[in-house]
Amino acid sequence: MGCTTILVGRKASWDGSPLVARNEDSANGEWNPKKVVVVHPGDQPRTYTSVISRLTVELPEEPLRYTAVPNAIPDEGVWGEAGINAANVAMSATETLTTNERVLGADPLVERRPAQGAPEDPDFAPERPGGIGEEDFLTLVLPYIRSAREGVLRLGALLERHGTYEMNGVAFSDADEIWWLETVGGHHWIARRVPDDCYVTMPNQLGIDSFDLDDALGEGREHLASSDLREFIGDNFLDLSLDGRLNPRDAFGSHSDADHVYNTPRAWYMQRALNPVSEDWDGPSPRHTPFSDDLPWARVPERRLTIEDVKDVLSSHYQGTPYDPYAREGADAGRPALRPIGINRHSELSILQIRPYRPEGSRAVQWVAFASNPFNTLIPLYTNVDEVPAYLAGTTGRVTTENLYWASRIVAALADAHFAETLPEIERYRERTLAAGHALLRTTDARLAREGAGSDEGDLRARLAAANQEITDAVRAQTDALLGSVLVTASNGMRNRFSRSDN
Repeated sequence: MGCTTILVGRKASWDGSPLVARNEDSANGEWNPKKVVVVHPGDQPRTYTSVISRLTVELPEEPLRYTAVPNAIPDEGVWGEAGINAANVAMSATETLTTNERVLGADPLVERRPAQGAPEDPDFAPERPGGIGEEDFLTLVLPYIRSAREGVLRLGALLERHGTYEMNGVAFSDADEIWWLETVGGHHWIARRVPDDCYVTMPNQLGIDSFDLDDALGEGREHLASSDLREFIGDNFLDLSLDGRLNPRDAFGSHSDADHVYNTPRAWYMQRALNPVSEDWDGPSPRHTPFSDDLPWARVPERRLTIEDVKDVLSSHYQGTPYDPYAREGADAGRPALRPIGINRHSELSILQIRPYRPEGSRAVQWVAFASNPFNTLIPLYTNVDEVPAYLAGTTGRVTTENLYWASRIVAALADAHFAETLPEIERYRERTLAAGHALLRTTDARLAREGAGSDEGDLRARLAAANQEITDAVRAQTDALLGSVLVTASNGMRNRFSRSDN
């Protein structure tokens, strides 16, 4: 399942907040309606069974409250994807990754095996559950952790015990740091702390490009890993380096032709957008191209990065390059040679912001957008609340403009065929709504500082919920107006139009 992730360390972001952001994309030809919810401790299961792998996991008592962005139609499970818990720890799960045959041969993925035959048959084989995967990760981990590092260790222990049926990348953050975990085969994993002054770009490809095994299996300051990783690498001859410096991309990842169409171009575009003058991207002999396998995993930006920067790169379609599917000129105009970042099948985008300068009760904000990113906007939500506005939480399988998910998808579908004509209005919509979101956070923070949060935690959550409702109502009004404008443009462009003046 395609996704795109960007992680921004606290010294690389405009306000000192670590930022974790990811586009959740559905499979080709499929659409997964999404909603935003608050999961209370009483709603969290104590025994969890996966729909896909049929694995049952016993969960700890006393879970924390947390936000999530699950599927609105739960036929394939929860798929919580992104959230922040009551301890102000954020989790994004997952970025589907690639691997290679050597890794899968050494540690196969743990896939569910249906029962074979009937119980009375002599060769009957009972069902064998699979491991854990994207459907499960958020539910199994986020309610039980109080730091980003704890998230890595809890998920790592679950992977070692139960295994996984897919390769995944998972991000955790708190007010101080971000950690990135990548699964390596069915039971193994590695994790690196994101440097505070860097950002990380992650398409659907194993990304960590250097790793200190001694640190990971020792003090664990910047690296963590499954306990037998050294033996796993050595026994299976996975380290391909000539100098003994482990490159996980070479050991565990892939460098296929498919990667050069589907994955590496996305990292290339994000880095050229965020470091435009650090290297010559368009000269006759550029250091990096869309097909480069050595794009750095972590990079220092040329300036501090904002919410808008993150939204822009996760909405991009290679504008300003020959690969833009919306280009109106050139030999490749309108022909998507490379997989865009801002693709038609986005389900949701969450930007998880833990603000270290705010009191713990109002520290965490989850910025949410639905459907195709080139045409949508973000809504900032305080996560220390008991419920989410119905416009965001009430998504169902029925197509309706009564919720943001379907309204955003309708806008995108109408505007796509009239990109140039509708782009100015979409840009104004995004500017107005993002400005309103920043203003809402500023005024709410100021009011809480002026009036005091008080000692009643329930009252604070109610005040934050009211702020969420206020910005949601404002975005809903703007979205309705945008839909009306785009509908007029699309209607005027219908092929069966006719007027007397046409003669």
